[in-house]
Amino acid sequence: MSISPGTKIGPYEILSPLGAGGMGEVYRARDTRLDRTVAIKILPSHFSNDPVRKQRFDREAKAISGLNHPNICTLHDVGSQDSTDYLVMECVEGESLAQRLTKGPLPVEQVLKVGREMADALDRAHRSGIIHRDLKPGNIMLTKTGAKLLDFGLARPASPTTSIATLTASAAQQQPVTQEGTIVGTFQYMSPEQVEGKELDARSDIFSLGAVLYEMVTGLRAFEGKSQLSVASAILEKEPAPISTVKPMSPRSLDHVIRRCLAKDPEDRWQTARDLALELNSIVPGDSAMQLATGKATPRWGSLRERIAWGLATVLILTTAYILLRPQANSVPQQQIFRTSILPPDKHRIDWSNGGTLSPDGRLLVFSAYGSEPGNQLWLRPLDSLSARPLPGTEGAFSAFWSPDSQWIAFFSAGKLKKISVDGGAPLLICDGQQGRGGSWGPDGTIVFVPGFGIPVYSVPSTGGTPAPATQLDKSLQELTHRWPAFLPDGKHFLFFSRGAENAVYVGSLGSAERKLILKNDSNAIYAPPGFLLFVRNGNLMAQPFDAQRMVLSGSPLPIAENVPIDGITQHGLFSASNNGIVSTQPRFGKLVQPVWVDRSGKVLEVLGEPAMYVDIAVSPDGQRTAFVIIDPQDGSWNTWILDLRGHQKTRLTFESLVGYYPTWSPDGNEIIFSTNRLGFAKIFSIPASGVGQAKLFLPSDDLDLPSSWSRDGRYVAFLRSPIVALDKRSLWIAPTFGDKKPFRLVETVGSIGEAVFSPDGKWLAYHSNETGHQEVYVVPFPEANRKIAVSSGGGNTPRWSPDGRELFYLASNGNLMSASIQFGKEGLQIGSTQPLFKTNRMIFDVSPDGKRFLVYKEAEDQPGSAITIITNWSKTLQK
Repeated sequence: MSISPGTKIGPYEILSPLGAGGMGEVYRARDTRLDRTVAIKILPSHFSNDPVRKQRFDREAKAISGLNHPNICTLHDVGSQDSTDYLVMECVEGESLAQRLTKGPLPVEQVLKVGREMADALDRAHRSGIIHRDLKPGNIMLTKTGAKLLDFGLARPASPTTSIATLTASAAQQQPVTQEGTIVGTFQYMSPEQVEGKELDARSDIFSLGAVLYEMVTGLRAFEGKSQLSVASAILEKEPAPISTVKPMSPRSLDHVIRRCLAKDPEDRWQTARDLALELNSIVPGDSAMQLATGKATPRWGSLRERIAWGLATVLILTTAYILLRPQANSVPQQQIFRTSILPPDKHRIDWSNGGTLSPDGRLLVFSAYGSEPGNQLWLRPLDSLSARPLPGTEGAFSAFWSPDSQWIAFFSAGKLKKISVDGGAPLLICDGQQGRGGSWGPDGTIVFVPGFGIPVYSVPSTGGTPAPATQLDKSLQELTHRWPAFLPDGKHFLFFSRGAENAVYVGSLGSAERKLILKNDSNAIYAPPGFLLFVRNGNLMAQPFDAQRMVLSGSPLPIAENVPIDGITQHGLFSASNNGIVSTQPRFGKLVQPVWVDRSGKVLEVLGEPAMYVDIAVSPDGQRTAFVIIDPQDGSWNTWILDLRGHQKTRLTFESLVGYYPTWSPDGNEIIFSTNRLGFAKIFSIPASGVGQAKLFLPSDDLDLPSSWSRDGRYVAFLRSPIVALDKRSLWIAPTFGDKKPFRLVETVGSIGEAVFSPDGKWLAYHSNETGHQEVYVVPFPEANRKIAVSSGGGNTPRWSPDGRELFYLASNGNLMSASIQFGKEGLQIGSTQPLFKTNRMIFDVSPDGKRFLVYKEAEDQPGSAITIITNWSKTLQK
């Protein structure tokens, strides 16, 4: 049975389906009385005649109604209409733990948090005389306010045991729906007694939670098999691999807690969920076997005095490490292992997209950081120093890498590859660099680098010159691009990452088109003495023995650091290594912001949503919703979400594994087009704004396409197109939605065009372009762009029309949001007076349909920490 949107069930209006299962279907609905979004669970009429399903459905309502807990989904109402029974519950926004686990294991801190919340929720249920019986990742929802336990469809009164004497609420004694010997639940998370069909008590839920915790930590199921029989056999007879062998960096105490949850005999488990919650609460995330080997624990930053104390301790550790590890003639490598953090300069934050890179000799760290003003800059930090210093002339720099003698830093900036001395001075030009994707500097002065998207590795002398191809894209492998080259010790061969039908790391060679497959992986790899390949997999920095002469891997990869992310856009792992046993890593995070409504003076009228890494923003044509993109700090994916501006309910619209951006509304608000790299390079897809239905390819293309605006009459879509061979050259194209739908180019410049938006009457297009060397806003008539009118002077971007077409808003280069009046005379459109409205430090905004408010991003008050982790003698961790 499927219920279409708009159907009324009691006072509830169905909006869209949320899911279905053996116990019914769940829909998003609107409570027309209270104007709030709810979830409504329907038991179809033909199920109502099934006494077992009907009794389970009624039992779920009774179970939830007696449970009032912040980590348990709230029941609002029950009812029946036309022989259809329904439950009305809290609509929980977020992603299920099952969805999150598809991306890999969770950080230990999040495992402990979710585990505590689920143990607390179970404790509340158990004390009310209810056992869940179907605890699994699919029934746990991760939200901004915490984890929520869902679906009590298989819940039943708990059987009393001598071990659970604290149950305070007695459930009414009734004939059980499930007879003894019948198995219900989800196999991989069942307790042994559940598999055997025995009578259950609360300790069965504790076993299931242990299986969930194991999967959160390791990314692997505790009990696997090719059939239900083999899974059941594993649950009854086998023990899962110790967490300490799968995730060596995890706390030893967590391994103990989970292993006790998974005891075969209920008497050997934690006897109450409360006991389990207390144990999880006592675990220190940094209490791993490897950290204990050094006698160090991860500090918890607290008061200012504690920060100063830890800062002094950090300086002492780094100074000691430098003295012990600096290169000395005939010296013997030391055995000490240190883990510490490099904090950013005062009032600055480290830019995660550029991270930190260690010099080959291990004495220096270069990283990118930004302050209160837009834009970043390179900073240089000697590891034996208390502070870092900025490198003038490196504004906007990214993808920095070192010369072999540690005296020069190469970097990309403003479409060029440049270098700068560690002693200072002006940067020197090497060659064009467009949108660089990594480089490496060989011992003979040759640099291998990737100038931009969709092209192979090039080589160029470090003194400057004309780049020459060093690799070739292989069409048989459906290769889209090569990235992140890294020289091997011989200075002739180099590693590089290939993105194609199957992502992989290869070895290439200067002067030869031959290559060798080394590793299948979704990000880059580098060589690190004394003979290892380093790469990121499932959030861990892995080390695997590698013979650089024979160019072969051996043994198995082992983790040396946790929570090391990959940049989802560039497939670049955020780590580096020196030649003397030091590695650096950086947790992935960006600046957290919140969307806010402001008036024309910039006064905040309303704060929307929770702090997150937002990019892009688009208000719906009716002004009741907004689409925006959020970057996931764990896997770097970019996904579109919809926020209801009335009830502030947030719904995830896309589930891209990599990057999806530029959401653009259809005129009727029923559809959103966006760009995603799911097919390699960015292509335009469409998806229903309701979230019901799959995303479909909107515009087939062999180029890179970005949607920009949809005309109010629905007949044209303005988009930006870049050819694969010149991705820094964007031109303005139009895609008709009628007739043969053949796209045509409207505007092409010597530079690159940015966002373009239709005027309300569809007769004009405003866009910004860097054709003069810096961004400016222009207007052209449509459909014949036979004249161009300059709007801004001194810098401008991100144009937006007022609803009546009499104003054009844009962002000036100084951060002011500007208003340019639009006048129409005998010569057509003319630009009148221009005035600043207010200042914003975020280069993204949109306008309400009445033109009186602006939706902008405001930096959140509480920002996550910003630091680079340094690990010395990392190879010794493998021996431990």
